[in-house]
Amino acid sequence: MTTVVHSVRLVDDGRITDDAWAAFGDGVVIATGTGDGWRALPASDALDGDGGILTPGFIDLHGHGGGGCAFDDGPEAIRTARAVHLARGTTRAVLSLVTASVNDLAERVRTIARLAGDDATILGSHLEGPFLDPAHKGAHTEGLLRPPDAATVDRLLTAGAGTVRQVTLAPELPGALDAVRRFVAGGARVAVGHTGATAAQAAAAFDAGATLLTHAFNAMPGIHHRAPGPIVAALGDDRVTLEVIADGIHVDPSVVALAFTGAPGRVALITDAMAAAGVGDGHYELGGLAVTVAGGTARLDDGGAIAGSTLTQDAALRVAVGAGVDLASAVSALTSVPARAIGEEGRYGSLRAGAAADAVLLDDALSVRAVWVDGVRAARA
Repeated sequence: MTTVVHSVRLVDDGRITDDAWAAFGDGVVIATGTGDGWRALPASDALDGDGGILTPGFIDLHGHGGGGCAFDDGPEAIRTARAVHLARGTTRAVLSLVTASVNDLAERVRTIARLAGDDATILGSHLEGPFLDPAHKGAHTEGLLRPPDAATVDRLLTAGAGTVRQVTLAPELPGALDAVRRFVAGGARVAVGHTGATAAQAAAAFDAGATLLTHAFNAMPGIHHRAPGPIVAALGDDRVTLEVIADGIHVDPSVVALAFTGAPGRVALITDAMAAAGVGDGHYELGGLAVTVAGGTARLDDGGAIAGSTLTQDAALRVAVGAGVDLASAVSALTSVPARAIGEEGRYGSLRAGAAADAVLLDDALSVRAVWVDGVRAARA
């Protein structure tokens, strides 16, 4: 059976196509077109999009949980949190783990690897720590932070069995550049983040193989006219994708728009969401640290540092567009850009023929109406 979604504005590959349709079958995109061309397809399940906006499924490279649960807390917690984000358009996600002991991280990476074998919406794990600068630790336990070493790198890669997709580290730490090379050789993408690095130190990491900047502007030096820091190093390097948390809290909307201007086609909108996403204000825990969420902002009880977000990717889209980012570019930042950042371009993040039939139907207010994964409509959380 072919599924067709018609009478939509198709936003894909940096373009907007009016009066469009997309056809899904056998888990992939069969074709797209305009007008009534879909009627020539074999017997199908047709959905009138009623002028809505159809995009590829969203991809989150960096999120920690939702629905009251954290990705650190085992299979059931992961399933609960994924359901919250799936209902809001995130069809594929890399699951982020906060700093913990190496023993605990290895076990959590193994758990995610097992789940990824059964649930294709899980793309693998992201180690946000323990190789972070204590002075820029954010919501990470300082006593568990450490410089990287070859044995630990190899242990974590082995535990992931090919599913460690991303690792955040501070490039100024002893042994960091060797660790960048070792992680990249093991199939992981490396991100510069939670760092006090100079522009030169960040550039050295990018030359060593790092290709991401973890939540740009947060947990790193800001831009100074005599000390440009890692942000300017990333803006000036076409090899680097900049993660941005577009919740209006972590980064002012005007600066979100500036990132799109400074790095066109290289901004990935992430959530960095913690357990409160999809739930609301209250008391939570992140990596063993007490967090209070008030007015949608998560902060550590001890010290008041921002502790992740309550963001979902549909909301990030609304913030970016509201900041003046054009719709096509904002959608790319949720789809093709993150797919390319982890080497999945062509398979995910696109509605070209042959790509996975992951799609999101939005209304004019950019609220989610329907979600498909591999051509199957997902249940709402």
